[in-house]
Amino acid sequence: MEIFYNYPLWMAIAAIVLAQLVKVPIAFIATRKVDFTLVTSTGGMPSSHSAAVTALATTIGLEYGFGSSMFSIAAMFAIIVMYDATGVRRHAGYHATVLNQLVDDFNKLVKEAKSWQHKKEVEKRQELKELLGHQPIEVFFGAFLGITLAIVAYNLLEPVIL
Repeated sequence: MEIFYNYPLWMAIAAIVLAQLVKVPIAFIATRKVDFTLVTSTGGMPSSHSAAVTALATTIGLEYGFGSSMFSIAAMFAIIVMYDATGVRRHAGYHATVLNQLVDDFNKLVKEAKSWQHKKEVEKRQELKELLGHQPIEVFFGAFLGITLAIVAYNLLEPVIL
């Protein structure tokens, strides 16, 4: 039952949930469309990955000290995750965009050539997910959210958890 008292774990989970939930109103402000699928999707503002790893590192730092080996491990883990989110995963999303355009162009060519008489459009293609990674600003606000959540919750819950 010790897992129920694992403050860093619960703050990381809370940061993921909060970041995913916040994506819906932020997207609504930007697009004026409500999209509840953002709650379970990758990418977008803010980065839930960044929120989680920074909440984890911050709470470990608060519990064990910012000079501890545990904090060093958590901080390096956070840096690697955030670097990956802005690098590899974002570029994979760009590649998915290009591949989807190529598939779309190919499908148009085939349709003009043969007109795929009996198939529905849905059967003709399956798009790759393009929103995989994050812009640096999305990672920044995810990290800011995670750190803020961890510090606020620590100050509010410190007598209860420690």
